Amino acid sequence: MGAIERNGYRFEPEFSVISQNGAIHVFHNGKFVDELKFEFSGKFPENDQIEDMVAQYCIRHGL
Repeated sequence: MGAIERNGYRFEPEFSVISQNGAIHVFHNGKFVDELKFEFSGKFPENDQIEDMVAQYCIRHGL
């Protein structure tokens, strides 16, 4: 999955299959503003899991 852009923010997911965890790095105007950590099982995180995390972040921060 590539980066997600919403309301001027860019959400860049990255993950480790070996560690079974990942993070979504949040940028605004090219500057890092936050990191959302998560865990998953399987070969990669589900796209729905990442989309839900981004949606919840946007709701919490009024984006």
